[in-house]
Amino acid sequence: MSGDVEAGWARHDAYAWVRDRLTEAGVSSPEADARALLEWACGACSQWQLPLSLTPEQSARLRRGTGQREARIPLQHVTGRMYFRSLTLCAGPGVFVVRPETEILAGFAIDEAVAALRARGRARVVDLCAGSGAIALSVATEAPTADVWAVEREAKACALASQNRELVGVPRLHLERADATDPATLARLDGTVDVVVTNPPYVPADEMPTQPEAAADPVGALYGGSADGTDIPERIARRALALLRPGGVLLMEHSPSQARLMREHATTMGMIDAVTLVDLTDRPRFLRAKAPRSTEHTGSMPQ
Repeated sequence: MSGDVEAGWARHDAYAWVRDRLTEAGVSSPEADARALLEWACGACSQWQLPLSLTPEQSARLRRGTGQREARIPLQHVTGRMYFRSLTLCAGPGVFVVRPETEILAGFAIDEAVAALRARGRARVVDLCAGSGAIALSVATEAPTADVWAVEREAKACALASQNRELVGVPRLHLERADATDPATLARLDGTVDVVVTNPPYVPADEMPTQPEAAADPVGALYGGSADGTDIPERIARRALALLRPGGVLLMEHSPSQARLMREHATTMGMIDAVTLVDLTDRPRFLRAKAPRSTEHTGSMPQ
């Protein structure tokens, strides 16, 4: 890159420079990342807002961000933002970066919440292991009359979820810092929840990601607590069963290798209609199971 940058670095030249640098660094999506970095450096929300040429300040920011991405710092940590369904959220070190497949899980939860609203005139949704709050905020914005709770144990993640709640403008979202497996967590809601949705730590010991960017994710948000990765998901499912009203629905993300195990765990603990749902690439990625329609889960709706 030459000194003529100071006179105005043409947008298309800047994009090509970033794309080529990221390609050489082995980044798997250099074109998309180059666009995102260019938008971030220019303070734009889309490519349609980009200037024809960059100012010296924008150029310096783009060079700095590209260097960080070349070092395989996650794009979301470089830009401080991540996209989830219709939302633009804050991202930061020490908090799990949401993946595209989890948007499908959120969509299932939104569909269930909307169905409950139509059938009963109200809906309660709980997001366990909420992390940055992405799923809970999507439900709260796309099923806006539902009552939504988000539970997160880790301080950094809970703080980021609170920041995202303010950013999105959903102050009514209930955010609780607590252990999602603890029977005391949201115990006041036991037997009254229509939908529990969760993207818990589930990665099996032999499937831990090896790409450099994954090293930035906290291990506690990835590892499922046992060799097969289902220890924490099973405990989360048990807490979900207590929270759900009769016929209420659990939706849980898991590894494709865990589909049969998670259906078996759900059935063994007394849930019914356990099935596996697939993601956009037809991989078995989500458990859907219901609380039984029995007198065991007939808690009254708190006032």
